Amino acid sequence: MQPAEPTLTPAGGGERRELAISGMTCASCSGRVEKVLRKVPGVLHAEVNLATEHATVLGVDGVLRPADLIAAVQRAGYGARLLTGDAAQDRAAAEEDAAIRRREGRRVFAALVLCAPLILPMAGLSLPGWVAFALATPVQFYFGRRFYVGAWKALRAGTGNMDLLVALGSSAAYFYSFYLLADGSGRPLYFEGAAVVIALVMLGKWMEARAKHSTTAAIRALMSLRPESARVERDGGEIEVPADAVAVDDVVVVRPGERLPVDGVLMSGTGGVDESLLTGESLPVEKHPGDRVVGGSINGAGLLRIRTSAVGARSTLARIIALVENAQSKKPPVQRLVDRIAAVFVAVVLAFALATFLTWWLGFGRFDTGLIAAISVLVIACPCSLGLATPTALMVGTGTAARAGILIRDAEALERAHDLTTLVVDKTGTLTEGKPVVTDIAAVEPGGEDALLCLTASAQTGSEHPLARAILARATGLSLRPVAQFQSRAGLGLTASIDGNHVAIGNRRLMTEHGVSFEPLAAAASKLESEGRTVMWVASLLPAPRLLGFIAVADPIKPTALEAIRDLRSAGLEIVLLTGDNRRTAAAVAAALGIERVLAEVLPDDKVVEVRRLQTAGRHVGMVGDGVNDAPALAAADIGFAMGGGADAAMAAAGITLMRGDPLLIGDAIAVSRATYRKIRQGLFWAFFYNLIGMPAAALGLLNPMIAGAAMAASSVTVVVNALLLRRWRPTARSRR
Repeated sequence: MQPAEPTLTPAGGGERRELAISGMTCASCSGRVEKVLRKVPGVLHAEVNLATEHATVLGVDGVLRPADLIAAVQRAGYGARLLTGDAAQDRAAAEEDAAIRRREGRRVFAALVLCAPLILPMAGLSLPGWVAFALATPVQFYFGRRFYVGAWKALRAGTGNMDLLVALGSSAAYFYSFYLLADGSGRPLYFEGAAVVIALVMLGKWMEARAKHSTTAAIRALMSLRPESARVERDGGEIEVPADAVAVDDVVVVRPGERLPVDGVLMSGTGGVDESLLTGESLPVEKHPGDRVVGGSINGAGLLRIRTSAVGARSTLARIIALVENAQSKKPPVQRLVDRIAAVFVAVVLAFALATFLTWWLGFGRFDTGLIAAISVLVIACPCSLGLATPTALMVGTGTAARAGILIRDAEALERAHDLTTLVVDKTGTLTEGKPVVTDIAAVEPGGEDALLCLTASAQTGSEHPLARAILARATGLSLRPVAQFQSRAGLGLTASIDGNHVAIGNRRLMTEHGVSFEPLAAAASKLESEGRTVMWVASLLPAPRLLGFIAVADPIKPTALEAIRDLRSAGLEIVLLTGDNRRTAAAVAAALGIERVLAEVLPDDKVVEVRRLQTAGRHVGMVGDGVNDAPALAAADIGFAMGGGADAAMAAAGITLMRGDPLLIGDAIAVSRATYRKIRQGLFWAFFYNLIGMPAAALGLLNPMIAGAAMAASSVTVVVNALLLRRWRPTARSRR
């Protein structure tokens, strides 16, 4: 199976660049980076993901310059590094990030140790003012230096961020306490409010970074699947080369227990191949010569020789990773509201803190209370959780779905999938096996069955259509004839000239179009169609239209199709069977599966009309299909589901690709979409809850700065940890059999 290649470039051509951004602390930062990137010449669109700390830029080919992008980000006060996809560079960056987390962990521990004595007064124990000053000062200016640096960069860029709020709040508490200590008035000091706030925010950001690292586990797992080397047959022997050096048509040898380094076609050897990390299929898939195999899967007990068919970015694994990364980097529509709020958040908080201070001081004459309340407002109000709520849930959800064999193209597809009310399902290859077999041959002339089969099979030579393959398989051993004037009729059948005999082969509509009478075999065909079989009519068109007979094929219903339809209906979805097959066959399949609404004998272009008719009626429509003729309808639907093993055109048009042809995955895809969207809403709820409850409480003097700092740190950690709970989601047990 070759998944659709994701759309990585803007319409009309262009190029895409990925940047790693450093120095961002909240949603205001990511919004600022987006703005400066969009102003760079040649940039058509830019998106920044706070959770992954990556920027995705689409620009005009030949105009977009990475150096300009990096310079723009640096002028805004942040760091930027171009992501090239080089494996060695990625490993080095991952090791550097791990080192930074370890170093930050040690700094957090040291800051907490220094702050521990500062909270003794809360337990009724006294602490001399000069001791508090000595303990708080290194926390404030050494460990807290990052907040001052970040605040200065934000101010220089004409914006605000979390660093500015923390720097202002902690500095106000520290310098006011220093003034009181120097004054010798004996009034209460607030060194602990300054230092503990910094330590707690550092602790929260460190925990957040560790949690965010877990959200990218799915991508790291996929990236680790491809071996670094491959064993290739060259010059009569086997040599080991880097996996990147393997070329198309190279023959690769894979020993038992090794991972397949490339996509290809099995030349020799048999055995089970474990594709679970790629498709979610828990059981090994038996492979035989001629079968396609996928790089990253694990060879069982056989010695395999594989002719390479795709390498590098064209490989299945690379394209899966690209799809998942593309989904994780995109913003769903719900994030747009959050971005608008984050853009003005810091300014609103500063105004609210100032109003709090002035109200307490000028309104009630309580300078100290007003100052502490204002500090608490500054500290508790943080846009971090707002910026993290959506991307963290999206990253975990898409990664979890990928492990189950469900590839979500982008955030918008995920958001739409959770809201579906109607699901339009194709029949052949979706609910049925898509591998029909010939069951009956009826000729008008007695004893003419073999001649009818030979004629029909000759016309189908070279066709990849499932019905054609079934007829050609049945005609094995017959001497087929050359074909001329072949013309395919989409949704109807074909016409061709064979040995001077002009014939039409197809459904009832094609026969009616050519004026062919069904009468000699109408009753027999109707009986077979009522049993769920597809009848392919054969007629001679010259000198006059004349029925020759029919060939009936049966396409077995997939074993899990009935369960899948029941699950989808239980989830509140209306199911519509849409097929180009005849009405009797479609009705028989629908009856077996409990589907009440059937749209049969629908041409490919008319499938789009039917989907749009449902949308016009106010339905949120999903479309499931696997064939080339399903691609227009998949694109027209609110969300398209392409079944694994189907045509690349279908996968290119779909928003969600199911890596296996199991109908139960349709329900799983909708379930993980709904679960992810619930986590997004929960994250946004907690983000707004902390601020809507915390800021007024701080303004009323109900929270001291330490509690405010702890609450602010907890808000971001809560949002990320809540998103990580999505990793517990599992597909239905039946679909993993």
